[in-house]
Amino acid sequence: MPGGPASLGRMLLVLGGVLVAIGLVLVLAERFPGLRIGKLPGDLSVERPGFRFYFPLGTSILVSVILSLVLWLVGRRGR
Repeated sequence: MPGGPASLGRMLLVLGGVLVAIGLVLVLAERFPGLRIGKLPGDLSVERPGFRFYFPLGTSILVSVILSLVLWLVGRRGR
């Protein structure tokens, strides 16, 4: 196994750090109304009598871009 258990351990620590950072952002988003995730422009919402549809398209794109950037930075650091 290339890198052995130490490499796996580092990867798990980085993943844990990323999860902690995401958790902090979500907690702070609740306290500051300007950081509300899920109410971004581009999020689709349709409400009719007896029917409600919500698809967070804008939020999904934002989360994807942020995660891609973080994983790209982590990958560059590992070289």
